[in-house]
Amino acid sequence: MAAINLGATGGAPGATASARRRGQFHSLEVAEVRPLTAESVEVTFAVPDELQDAFGYVAGQHLALRTTIDGHEMRRSYSICRPPSPGAISVAIKRDLGGRFSSWANAELRPGDRIDVMSPQGTFTSALERVDGVHVVGVAAGSGITPMMALAHEVLSRSATSTFSLLFSNRSTLDVMFIEELADLKDRYPARLALHHVLSREQRAAPLMSGRIDQDRLERILAELIRPESVDEWFLCGPFELVQLCRDVLAEQGVDPAHVRYELFTTGRPVDAGGDRGRPVQVAAGEDVWTLDFTLDGQSSQVESPVAARESILNAALRVRADVPFACAGGVCGTCRAKVVSGSVSMTENYALEPDELERGYVLTCQSHPKTEKVVVDYDV
Repeated sequence: MAAINLGATGGAPGATASARRRGQFHSLEVAEVRPLTAESVEVTFAVPDELQDAFGYVAGQHLALRTTIDGHEMRRSYSICRPPSPGAISVAIKRDLGGRFSSWANAELRPGDRIDVMSPQGTFTSALERVDGVHVVGVAAGSGITPMMALAHEVLSRSATSTFSLLFSNRSTLDVMFIEELADLKDRYPARLALHHVLSREQRAAPLMSGRIDQDRLERILAELIRPESVDEWFLCGPFELVQLCRDVLAEQGVDPAHVRYELFTTGRPVDAGGDRGRPVQVAAGEDVWTLDFTLDGQSSQVESPVAARESILNAALRVRADVPFACAGGVCGTCRAKVVSGSVSMTENYALEPDELERGYVLTCQSHPKTEKVVVDYDV
């Protein structure tokens, strides 16, 4: 998540539905842009005193960024990469091939610039009340390391008996983001942090650590380096194929899915919503329509949509309210979450909502399509 680190979760809930808060954009000033590799930067935003509460977060959450590039509004989400610190919040942005936002951020973003930043979102977080003696494993590829940085800091700093193992896949040493920070973290916790770097295009001394992570290599790593029976909690972050591979292999080895959390970049599928208005849809006289009523910030709005257009709840809502919340429009970040008050919808994809949220009637409006003539949703609950 294009690697844009969109927050999706799976398995056990990190933050419960009741703990979620609907994101709101605030204009923040860029305090620092620090190169990480030739293709990635760390961007730090200054958080003024009056917004400290709005930007409080826990390790593993992400930020949605919004700006206008060449006359087009663009939104992308990136994981927070630093432990909570008053007055600042940081994300890492890796340049994607053809990625307009990530390329712009790497080439043109400068200290003093201002960007709309949404308050922290996501449930890719540790819900462990105690971490004494706990073994946590992170599996990441490329920019999937971003949330792992904050998670590793949290787990290791909270208890003198916790351990963290990181399996980190990259093409080469030059592509490793946060390589110095990881080395510093290892120096600080030499006995409790295990780093396993896997390089797909660079030969390493250990053959097991050289090559792409496929099913065979992952099974060997779990047999020789990270024994599943020793692990209390798993965090997976990377492209869909790697995350799904890890989930499948862990399930085959008897790991309880309730202890496996994951975050995706993107699913790689095209999305409908664009900019702040959604794709254009016109209602012709006499054609069948469905009606959407929705509440946002205490204000009710209504829009009709042609049945034949097959547009999503989000797209329809954006045509009458530019402030409807969304970031990825791909079913992975959860920003467009709302509760169905009446009517019925079907969701195409869901990589963001927990089972308890689904039971309570929450949906991802970017992936939801009406099954009844009228649908009523509430973004405020």
